Amino acid sequence: MANIFAFWESRAFYDSFMARSHDRLAAAQAGTFKDAQVRLFDYRFDVKTGFEPRFTDADLIRVALCRVHEERVEHFTLMQEKVWNPAMAGSPGMIRGLFAEAPGHEFLVLSMWRSAAEHGKYRIERVERLALRAQTEADVASLSGEIVELEPSWTV
Repeated sequence: MANIFAFWESRAFYDSFMARSHDRLAAAQAGTFKDAQVRLFDYRFDVKTGFEPRFTDADLIRVALCRVHEERVEHFTLMQEKVWNPAMAGSPGMIRGLFAEAPGHEFLVLSMWRSAAEHGKYRIERVERLALRAQTEADVASLSGEIVELEPSWTV
């Protein structure tokens, strides 16, 4: 499995790429992959510091995809800002990240870490305490996550 993250300066640039170049590039890649899943998220706010799509200082990315109950979206967003972000920002080795939203009450939390060992310090017991405090179980209809080890030769 490969995870590809693309960051666009604006929605206009994304739309222009999709209208002018996407089909030609996709045709050239036909047969090189199967079962592609694409999601487009709009940036909401940073996790820790000003997000930059720079990966040279990170070895690992933690991606969480959350589908949130419609009536809990405001609470979920507030808890991300007031509970989860400060906890992640205070974790050694957490570099930066972002919080983004897609249609259908779906959210992306992407955090970048110096190493798997540093991410491991963000212990399970701590995450469980934070989830209770943030009432995550009441907010989230479904949650999937991925730990992505970066391959430096794939970074552009």
